[in-house]
Amino acid sequence: MKSVLVALDRSALSESEIAMLRSLNLNDQCKVILVHVIPPTSTDLDQPLDRPQGTAPDLYREIETQLAAYQKRLPCPSTIEIISGEPAAEIVRLANIHRTDLIIIGSRGLSGIDRILQGSVSSDVLEQAPCSVLVVKAKTAA
Repeated sequence: MKSVLVALDRSALSESEIAMLRSLNLNDQCKVILVHVIPPTSTDLDQPLDRPQGTAPDLYREIETQLAAYQKRLPCPSTIEIISGEPAAEIVRLANIHRTDLIIIGSRGLSGIDRILQGSVSSDVLEQAPCSVLVVKAKTAA
């Protein structure tokens, strides 16, 4: 594999995604792109898409700090992308730009009305992705 995109959020599931990535035993030639998409807070079409919009500077720094901590644990080169937009569309867009071989994304396992109301980013990415997608499921209590 030449490149892997890892779609992370601020949930505990992100830790499982990083663990899964590390279990792949990637070589030092593989590039990892750690991505966090901040959903839009406004529908203003005049806002630049390459910068998080309506985001408190502290939140942006917190996300950047978290991604940098994950980055330090990786055995291969990596970059960080923090953008705003519709999560599934932005993840697929970045996968196309970086020509990734694999997307790693978490799934909270929503069903029923929650899935209808909140949607499923992982399902949307799976349908639209230009490459293979590895879905890391949330662990349920036994």
